[in-house]
Formats: sequence, C-alpha cells, structure tokens
Amino acid sequence: MGTHEVAVLALDGVVAFDLGVPPQVFFAAQNHDGSRPYRVRVATPDGAPVRTSAGFEAVAGHGLELLDEADTVVVPGIMHQSPTLTGTPEVREALRRAAGHARVMSICTGAFLLAEAGLLDDRPATTHWAYADDFRRRYPRVKLDPGVLFVDDGDVLTSAGVAAGIDLCLHVIRRDHGSEVANRAARRCVVPPWRDGGQSQFIERPLPQIGDSATAATRSWALQRLDQPLDLADLARHASMSIRTFTRRFRDETGMSPGRWLLRQRVEHARRLLEGTDLPIDGVARQAGFGTAASLRQHLHTAVGVAPAAYRRTFRPVS
Repeated sequence: MGTHEVAVLALDGVVAFDLGVPPQVFFAAQNHDGSRPYRVRVATPDGAPVRTSAGFEAVAGHGLELLDEADTVVVPGIMHQSPTLTGTPEVREALRRAAGHARVMSICTGAFLLAEAGLLDDRPATTHWAYADDFRRRYPRVKLDPGVLFVDDGDVLTSAGVAAGIDLCLHVIRRDHGSEVANRAARRCVVPPWRDGGQSQFIERPLPQIGDSATAATRSWALQRLDQPLDLADLARHASMSIRTFTRRFRDETGMSPGRWLLRQRVEHARRLLEGTDLPIDGVARQAGFGTAASLRQHLHTAVGVAPAAYRRTFRPVS
C-alpha cells in the first residue's frame, strides 16, 4: 500500500488550531515497521500565505492543484465572520473535483464550505454547535446534527469544533489502519485514543435553577454501583421522579439518555480496569456491570473496535 496523500485546504481566516490538527495527528500515525502511512501537505487557493485566526500567517507552498492529487482533502475551520467562509467559485469547484476521487473531511466551520460546494446536500453532517442555527438557515438540505463530535458518511466526514477534529482524524486512521495504529498515534499526541463520534458536544446551556439540577446526585450514586444491575426505573426511583420526568431532566443536563450514559460509563470503567489492573477479563466484565466476558467483548468492540484482550495489550504491553 502506497503513501496516502492528505491535502489540507487553508483559506484566509483559517482557525489556527484546526489547521495544525491534521498534519500533527496523521504524521503521528506509524505502521509496525515505523513507516508513516500518510503524507500531509497544505494548500491555499493560490499557493500564497494566508492569515490565521491567531494573527500569524501560514505558508503553504501549494495551490489548488494539490487537491487533484489527494486521496483525502481536509478543510479546517474558518473564522465564522470571515468573507472566505464559503470560498470562491474556484475553491468550490476544486472541492467538487476532489470529491470525485478523494475522501473529503471538514473540521468545525469547514462544513460551511463543503455545504456551499453542494457536497453535503441530503447528507448527515455536523459543525460547531455555536453556528448550527446559521448553518441550518443557509443549508436546509443538509441533515445537520450539531450534538455530535463527528459524522462519518463514508466518503464525506464532518466534525464539530476544535478538539473534535482530533477525534475525527483518529477515527479516520482507525478506519484505514486499525485500532493499534490509531491508538499509537493518540498516545504520541497525548490525547484519549477514542471518543465516540456520537458523543455529545459540550454545548453551553443555561445553568438550571436551584431544584432543577436534580440528576447529579443520581449520576454519582450510579457511578459507585456500576457492578450492579441498574435500569432506568432504578435511577428514576433514586431521584424520586417519574421515569418520564427523570429522562427529560437527565437529557437536558447531560445531552444524552440515561441508558446511553450508563452504557458509556460501564465501557469507560472497563477500559480503566483493562488499562490499570491485572483483573481477568471475566472480572473486568463483572466489575463494569456487563456480567459476562462475551457481553463486555461485544460492547467494547462496538465502542473502540477491539476485543478486551487486544485493548489491554495496546495499553499494557508485555515487557
């Protein structure tokens, strides 16, 4: 397999953090023999430097022709008020050409450019939650989900803001080369190896009034009892609420359903036990509340794409 060519398209007003994510994360990916499966280069519309959101200029050295050679094209975020947010006709046409042969990705407000080019019509996508209303007004045909970290729709992928771009790049590495390569890249970047694309963005919410923030104590209670059978009725009973009221308030406060939250806590607890203890797999399954090793294997594989033993080997290599 040859080197996978990644082109990062930087427009004037590019978000500096977003611009740095793909080169850093893809460069961190290494095969078992130490070779690097990706080459990342940056392009601007005319090959000239562009101004970043941080005030400095980024020098690319490549123009739009780089997109014609790419296997993957990444569009980082652009300052929302920038006149370049939706690109020029030449930029949009270059993206449409690239989409005919390459995987196309966006980080944060880069989704505005993909949508303006027509690449997100009738497809699921996400962007930074703060700009979701404006995005919906501009692009009603896009199936926007502003509550998730990233959306993988095959050959077109979009992520939420800032750090969600790291999650998307790691997801792509995992999809291309498996969990071990992605996990090594994550460790090199000193970031968590995996966050589910469906995980909620940390969306700003008004602080609940006294008496309305009623599920925190129950969440704490549940975290101390992950090894025990717990269901929605148990949680609602502890909170002294009806199931309907508890579910509504829980979702308002956490951005997810009680069942999904509980499953995520069980998976995270199992991962910590696999990483930091020598418990047998059956013991990990019991302590995390999955009951059996088979159940743990199923849920962990769904979450991170590997079996418990393989996950443990990744984080606790045998000396």
